[in-house]
Amino acid sequence: MSDSKPEPGEKPRTPPRSPSGDNRRGAIAGLIIALLILGIGWWLARDLTSASKMQDCLMSGRTNCNVIEPAR
Repeated sequence: MSDSKPEPGEKPRTPPRSPSGDNRRGAIAGLIIALLILGIGWWLARDLTSASKMQDCLMSGRTNCNVIEPAR
């Protein structure tokens, strides 16, 4: 009988909860963390490349190593 009360030592039966909401939340959090790490890595790579180019210019003995932006 499914409508009977549980015995004194038994836990009441509850319908199983779907864990799909928890899985999605974890996946979204993981995606955000991965995108954040990717963005920081991209920024760091550009910054280090720029510093390396400046250092190469200075080590070659040049005195004017400023980056010249083209006119638009």
